[in-house]
Amino acid sequence: MRIVLIGQAAFGEAVLQRLVENQEEVVAVFCPPDPPGAKGNPLRERAESFGVPVYQPSKMRSPEVYDLFLQLRPDLNVLAFVTDIIPQRILDAPTLGSIQYHPSLLPRHRGGSAINWAILQGDAKTGLTIFWPDKGIDTGPTLMQKEVAVAPDDTVGSLYFNQLFPLGVEALAESVRLVREGKAPKLVQDESRATYEGLRDQPMAIDWSQPYLYVYRVIRGNNPSPGAYTTLLSKRVKVFDSEARAGETGEPGTVVEIGPGSFSVAASGGAVIVKRVQPAGSPKVKAPEFVQAVGLKVGDRFGQ
Repeated sequence: MRIVLIGQAAFGEAVLQRLVENQEEVVAVFCPPDPPGAKGNPLRERAESFGVPVYQPSKMRSPEVYDLFLQLRPDLNVLAFVTDIIPQRILDAPTLGSIQYHPSLLPRHRGGSAINWAILQGDAKTGLTIFWPDKGIDTGPTLMQKEVAVAPDDTVGSLYFNQLFPLGVEALAESVRLVREGKAPKLVQDESRATYEGLRDQPMAIDWSQPYLYVYRVIRGNNPSPGAYTTLLSKRVKVFDSEARAGETGEPGTVVEIGPGSFSVAASGGAVIVKRVQPAGSPKVKAPEFVQAVGLKVGDRFGQ
């Protein structure tokens, strides 16, 4: 079975590694062009080490890309972390079609920021879906789903790298086997359960007057990207690593405690213990460094 892998980053690299280990026939890899001056592209470098041809078109919808697909004669496309628009004729070009990874339990959380929204909306569980993409956004029939719990302190980063990344690699490899053996299902998604949320590509403002667990979700659901921000003396500060603590502590947004490795900010019904921040125009720093740099003290107010 001739496979074309379309993907990027560490996830695409890991999927390629697993497919090669499983002795699948990967005939080509498509990934985005390397940005000028960027570090080596892990998927491209891994493919080159295996002797797999690599193509890096600026747009997958370019006419020459489709012509190339016809020359490759693929049986299956495997889409592993794809952010470009893949034309339907490329999805349909392989004799067996295309399968794609998505980090949610479709049809819930369609869209490009599914992990963010699972945390932001307080989901107790999420998961991943391998599906047969069509012309809609994450709307094709499903092949496989795997469920995971969302821990109370999970961030976008921990949920992805600790659970949805490794589980996704295994799920795609298993799905390829099912397709090869002619056992891969195509289950229609239940549109009555469908949700679609917009891309989380801009930092999200923190409203300290909200319940402290909601504030904590805003921080976790944007960590490490795109970040949740507040202000101090009219300057933006992104908040990252933190914890939640119950109990009335004071006026929302007020610094109520400064400890050896953190500072605490009051919200409704509790506080957020802040451990890492990013002042505007600066790299991320640990809380003690920030406290010292700005002279932060108990009683100072964020969010005004």
